[in-house]
Amino acid sequence: MTIGVLALQGAVREHVSSLKRLGVKSRVVKTQEELEGLSGLILPGGESTAISLLADAGFMASLRDLARRGFPMFGTCAGMILLASRIDGRDCGYIEAIDITVSRNASGRQVNSFETLLDIDGIGEDVPAVFIRAPYVTSYGLNVRPMARYNEQCVMARQENVLVASFHPELTEDTRVHEYFVEMTKESRN
Repeated sequence: MTIGVLALQGAVREHVSSLKRLGVKSRVVKTQEELEGLSGLILPGGESTAISLLADAGFMASLRDLARRGFPMFGTCAGMILLASRIDGRDCGYIEAIDITVSRNASGRQVNSFETLLDIDGIGEDVPAVFIRAPYVTSYGLNVRPMARYNEQCVMARQENVLVASFHPELTEDTRVHEYFVEMTKESRN
């Protein structure tokens, strides 16, 4: 099993390191061709507009197609924005892989960044979470499972093959969120 980490911008190295600590092979993905042979894909934080501009239209179309075919994807922060069906203030989403609406930078500006502990359904209690200009889920469809909340805001959710988090689990030493995604990926192969 090899999990890709989209490497157009963001905390790529940190996600690769988290997977390595779990003993999972990873591949940095910068082109459409590098999606071949992967078991899943992590879309890291960064800046969603910049990432979408760095990916050509064909690459984004490939990601949309993979998501619709059940390919496991995990988006953190900007990755969550890329995977959302709807984004407040935009006419449409990017990949539109999970039936959520997100509000960009909902947790505030860079100076408002913070760390906290979350109880995450299906993962555990006291999971460290780093929020940096984090988006929040403002609404979600019937098939979306909200998994964690912070101050009454949904900050982690799953719909079938797609997992999203407002925060950056890769910036902590705790690998439980990555382990959950790895297990999701294994289940999709069966």
